[in-house]
Amino acid sequence: MSDGAKPFIEVAAGLILRPDGALLLAQRPADKPWPGWWELPGGKIEAGETTLQALARELKEELGIEVTKAAPWVTYTHEYPKNIVRLAFCRVTAWNGEPAGLEGQTLAWARPGSRMEVGPLLPATEPPLRWIQLPTRYLVTAIGGRKGLPAFLDKLSAALAQGVRLVQFREPAWMQESVAEAYAAFTHVLRLCRQAGALCLVNSCHPESWRAQADGVHYRAADARRLASAPGAAAIRADASRAAKDGIDPAGNAAGDRKEKAPGLIAVSAHDKADLQAARELGADFAVLGHVLDTPSHPGQPGMGWARFAELAADAGLPVYAIGGQSAATLDEAWRHGAHGIAGIRGLAG
Repeated sequence: MSDGAKPFIEVAAGLILRPDGALLLAQRPADKPWPGWWELPGGKIEAGETTLQALARELKEELGIEVTKAAPWVTYTHEYPKNIVRLAFCRVTAWNGEPAGLEGQTLAWARPGSRMEVGPLLPATEPPLRWIQLPTRYLVTAIGGRKGLPAFLDKLSAALAQGVRLVQFREPAWMQESVAEAYAAFTHVLRLCRQAGALCLVNSCHPESWRAQADGVHYRAADARRLASAPGAAAIRADASRAAKDGIDPAGNAAGDRKEKAPGLIAVSAHDKADLQAARELGADFAVLGHVLDTPSHPGQPGMGWARFAELAADAGLPVYAIGGQSAATLDEAWRHGAHGIAGIRGLAG
């Protein structure tokens, strides 16, 4: 039971993903609460079971499939009118058998990001369908100055050609030398991202006026904690949405002929539980947690390691990227420890 009057239920839920990106949804049968609503397959975690054990059992009972590859992802708590459910979402990417509704439920393959052909969705099902659309690789710039720009743009072009679809422009040192040059570099990076269909976020070390051109803002840990503790923290997302829609240029002038944009993403750098709490309070779409492994950007500072990363990610309540010593070679390891994906500078830019 929860501390209040509502029962507290632990659930394992699977995002069963086909190679083409389609996701399996199930409609709740008439004899269960919320009949007719659609959800991710899964069920209660029994005493003595791990999350992955419970998920494998439930999917065998409900769908008749044998899970052969699954990984923990996001654990999310949702309060319903009659109970509180803690959902341990897991990505299921390989299984034996063809899913079938063994409990009388209707099944459908859906594509997150596209118009849903089924509905309504259970409220707790909506966040993971949004989160799963985030790319699994997040490239962070480290240009350093004007001399390094041509070589970096070549590396960025190569990374985009290899499928990177999420980039953060982050050049704090350059801001001390020339704001104008840093802004010119930002526009170059943004142009390449636009051409490749990639999203580009701008770090909070840069002027707020740049954010309207980007696809969102990435807050440094200190900035996120400061904003989360300030009055009106809940309005951060609304402010970001207005900035994206207003179309303000770097000089602060409205771009009247600009088409309306969708609300921007909010990301947060995190190193501990307090940082992740700030990310949740700001309504962040994801966090970047680390550093996990030893990395040249933190000489003499050992990484937190995968065990600590997994512990923090399990309680984050939102998608978490691993950063620090990450590359294509560590992506599977990151997934096994609950990461949505990996973030990095050298390992992703080549």
